[in-house]
Amino acid sequence: MNAPNEWWRTFFSGTSVQMWLQATPEEQTKQEADFIQKMLQDPPPARLLDVPCGGGRHALALAGRGYAMTGVDISSDFLNAARAGAGQRSVKVAWEQRDMRELPWAEEFDGAYCFGNSFGYQDEAGNADFLKAVGRALKRGARFVLDASYIMEVVLPTLQDRAWYQTGDIITLADRRYDHVSGRLEVEYTWIRSGRMEKQAMSARLYSYREVVQLLEAAGFGDLQGFGSLSEEPFRLRAPRLLLVATKKRT
Repeated sequence: MNAPNEWWRTFFSGTSVQMWLQATPEEQTKQEADFIQKMLQDPPPARLLDVPCGGGRHALALAGRGYAMTGVDISSDFLNAARAGAGQRSVKVAWEQRDMRELPWAEEFDGAYCFGNSFGYQDEAGNADFLKAVGRALKRGARFVLDASYIMEVVLPTLQDRAWYQTGDIITLADRRYDHVSGRLEVEYTWIRSGRMEKQAMSARLYSYREVVQLLEAAGFGDLQGFGSLSEEPFRLRAPRLLLVATKKRT
């Protein structure tokens, strides 16, 4: 099964959303929120943008610390979960349903971040447009934290063609294939839950570290720092993830 064009418009619904909502322990969310807060260098009540926000776990954590949060996602299922989470925690977040490339703000946010392996879904132009949209939304001198784990140096050295996972009551089979012609990772997911099986496919562009840096620079960012973990270890080959911190240029 190949991922359809613009697969991300319909992928994040139903079982896939339920799986992702159960996948991350609360302690990991806390650690990631700590990292975001430290790297953005803006104390509350700064205005922050979470894009795409998914189920809102980071936005909810940061709203609880006093930040003025805006979360953007294309998935109504994710946003419904995010709104429910805000109600349970008695925090206020502005949730917006829109394409992550189509951000209507101009120099309004004190900081922004993209977490959860959400960069690389679009085609070449779309991925570049997303970074440019974030750049436009940020005030000059504001910081952006990008969790860019669909990276060649991260994925390819340890790529498993097939892997099984259990998340709560959902069993997941991931069949992976790297297409060297398109430079994309193709993944077919099979989910098994309560005796029912569901299949969906996704695709992500695998950039090199250098390519992502070039895209950020073209979008108006500078002063880039690359970390391989939340512990702020320098990025290296076979690092578990890439966390890039960039600053919007002042001129």
